Amino acid sequence: MGLQIGDIVPRKEVEFSDLSGKVIAVDAFNAIYQFLSSIRQPDGTPLMDKKGKVTSHLSGLFYRNVSLLSEGIKLIYVFDGEYHELKGKTKEKRQSAKDIAEEKYRVARDEEDIEGMGKYAKALGRLDEEMIGESSELLESLGIAVIQAPSEGEMQCAQLVKDGEAYAVASQDYDALAVGGKRLIQNLTLARKRKVRNGGFVYIAPEIIEYEKVLNSLGINSDQLICLAILVGTDFNPGGVKGIGPKKALSIVRQKKHPVSIFEEVEEIHGPLDFNWQDVFEIFKRPNVLSVRVKFPKLDEEKVKEILVSRHDFSSDRVEKQLEKLREAVKKAGQRKLF
Repeated sequence: MGLQIGDIVPRKEVEFSDLSGKVIAVDAFNAIYQFLSSIRQPDGTPLMDKKGKVTSHLSGLFYRNVSLLSEGIKLIYVFDGEYHELKGKTKEKRQSAKDIAEEKYRVARDEEDIEGMGKYAKALGRLDEEMIGESSELLESLGIAVIQAPSEGEMQCAQLVKDGEAYAVASQDYDALAVGGKRLIQNLTLARKRKVRNGGFVYIAPEIIEYEKVLNSLGINSDQLICLAILVGTDFNPGGVKGIGPKKALSIVRQKKHPVSIFEEVEEIHGPLDFNWQDVFEIFKRPNVLSVRVKFPKLDEEKVKEILVSRHDFSSDRVEKQLEKLREAVKKAGQRKLF
């Protein structure tokens, strides 16, 4: 769900080569849910091993990250920590959406509607503790750093960028901007090609959104950006204020400037809010994050094979080919350091 301000923030496309040598902090759950949603059979069935365990997330983590590592990009995956109590409504909305999708999937299955099954199954991905643990294990064996956030993973990613431990945050959401993350990159972990209706493909390029350029383009400061986020809705106050979209919210925060004045104006026009805006403002103003020094593990090829081939029946030949790409990437990285 996340913060919906995509229509009003400036962005520019970048090449993967532009990110070579950079450290990118990835919102782990955001990426893993993408893989669970998108890596499926035409009828919506996720990839599974011979024991019936879902492996879509492991496939995505392995192949997409090998591709990024081969571009010379270093990666940190940050996992969510404690669930904030204010996200209760968001959790309820997500569960409701899943329940609706599950019912529609059943109808499509009964009608043997393969296209419908594929469409509705995308919303049914569930991530359990075993899947999270194994994802973390695979990432570290690939030489990717893994960090456990105390609370919101994306906010911790933003802190890594602020502290100089990473160049940018990789996420499809915008929360990192609201907490002052310097750079946000979208589409980094998505497939590079997307099928379109006419049977062809379109190239999906990474896009970079820079915090200072967002503030300058919108003509607002950091507190106003947080207020704008609250007005349009965040995971801590889903739906925001009814009747206020991104453009209207921008107009209000530009006129009133200070948080108290902004929400006094909003309540005067729209009536009392059904959430405490100060509580939500505080989450973004002073996020629950840690300052950490990142250490990157070494590539452990045998561990990768044990997880993917031995445990989950991945093709040994395909895994070996990807590991060859990684070896070459590690070799090139060593040569760059020499020069």
